[in-house]
Amino acid sequence: MLKDIPSVSHFEVSRNRNQDRFANDVDVIVYAEFADDAALAAYRAHPIYDDCIKIVRPLRDMRIAADF
Repeated sequence: MLKDIPSVSHFEVSRNRNQDRFANDVDVIVYAEFADDAALAAYRAHPIYDDCIKIVRPLRDMRIAADF
């Protein structure tokens, strides 16, 4: 769903293939690239983003996010 938001310049979803001997808490990784901060803000404000949150939030135990 998220890949259909127009402000995304690159989008991937993948299972975490890292085998960490201390913790393996992350199952799925969502990676997206944006041209600038305005494109990221447009992504977060898009109705598809809200729809996706409503579907995914009840399915997850934790969320880790990073913007750089």
